[in-house]
Amino acid sequence: MLTIVAFVVALGLLIAIHEYGHYRVAVACGVKVLRFSVGFGRPLLRWQPKGSPTEFVLGAFPLGGYVKMLDEREAPVAAEERHLAFNTQTLPKRTAIVAAGPLANLLLAVLLYAIVNWSGVEEPKAILASPSIGSIAEKAGVQGGETVTRAGWDGEALDEVMSFDDLRWLLTRGALDGRDVRLELVTSEQGARREVLMPLATLQAAEADAQLFRTIGVLGPWTRPLIGDLVADGAGARSGLQRGDLVQQVGAVRIVDGQQLRETIRGSLIDGQPVAQVWRIERDGRMLDLSVTPDAKPEGLQSVGRIGAYVGAPPAMLTIRYGVWDGIWRGVERTWEVSGLTLRMMGRMLVGEASIKNLSGPLSVAEYAGKSASLGFTQYLVFLALISVSLGVLNLLPVPMLDGGHLLYYLWEAVTGKSVSDAWMERLQRGGGAVLLVMMSIALFNDVNRLFG
Repeated sequence: MLTIVAFVVALGLLIAIHEYGHYRVAVACGVKVLRFSVGFGRPLLRWQPKGSPTEFVLGAFPLGGYVKMLDEREAPVAAEERHLAFNTQTLPKRTAIVAAGPLANLLLAVLLYAIVNWSGVEEPKAILASPSIGSIAEKAGVQGGETVTRAGWDGEALDEVMSFDDLRWLLTRGALDGRDVRLELVTSEQGARREVLMPLATLQAAEADAQLFRTIGVLGPWTRPLIGDLVADGAGARSGLQRGDLVQQVGAVRIVDGQQLRETIRGSLIDGQPVAQVWRIERDGRMLDLSVTPDAKPEGLQSVGRIGAYVGAPPAMLTIRYGVWDGIWRGVERTWEVSGLTLRMMGRMLVGEASIKNLSGPLSVAEYAGKSASLGFTQYLVFLALISVSLGVLNLLPVPMLDGGHLLYYLWEAVTGKSVSDAWMERLQRGGGAVLLVMMSIALFNDVNRLFG
């Protein structure tokens, strides 16, 4: 139920804001708006404020909306109202009305990010866990336990890193954009500072998935190697592990953090078969040795070790909160960064340099809406901001039937001095419809494959 409610609220809000952008600027430009609709199909609710020419409608099919304006191309217009029609407006006015929808979504994203920045958010400290064996971080000299204080693109000034999420976002952008990242590390014991280079440009990453971060070697923040809740019939429970056990050693390997312990468990198979290992644990101040045999579980084309337990204590957290102007500016920066990354990924998918698996449809959006809402109001706002950016950027693409397609027509009109002919308009609209249908089909296929594949 939470997933459905969170999805409907998100969809309704984002569509309403998008259409309100068109509506508000149309009214400001002197255009008569006949209908403002959130959703398509049979009206579930309709009302018309007294003295207003606009009918407001809530449609039965929620995946979209529209603003219907007086227009001579759609129906006859009385001579005395011709100056109120959309098609009779100047080119700058028509451009502003069309662009207002996507821009409203981008402004909403700035506001949502700003609200998160003002209210404060709990995020993990930027303390690195032990890197994956053979990963970029390990080769760069990361050992685990270091705090990342500053980071940035190689060759440029380093910026302060506020949290692990900040660091992960920078690494994501570096991997997808093909840019090397430099980190300033401080060891917790000596307090010495040093810099390491993360050569992410060599990755040529097609998508940001768990395997990408395994290759980078930064999977999560540092945590104590503590055993949490166990599955009743899991390998850990069968071997005698208990909640609260602090793991000191697995076989001959000294364990220093939760990430290292998880990787050790994953790799505790020989030829795909479980192997018993002696674990040294600390329980209630006493040292114990237990023989632990993990279960072999399939993961993709291989099998990995699992013990049926939550591994690793919660990471050290901090509250990040900004003032009014700093919060707004950070919101602008994050909206700009997400917009740029979205455009670059779309471009790379178009030329085959990125996987089309990155396309998500309504099922994935609904799933993420429910998950973010379950994590709290702040995480839900971050989700709304991300989807709002995606909606704004998508609608600005130069594809007929989208707002960006209409802006492309207006660019042609500005350059040539004449509008696109009706015949070409019809052809382009059909082509744009076909492109959107293919994109939606791929997104829906990816959704089904993620959920049920």
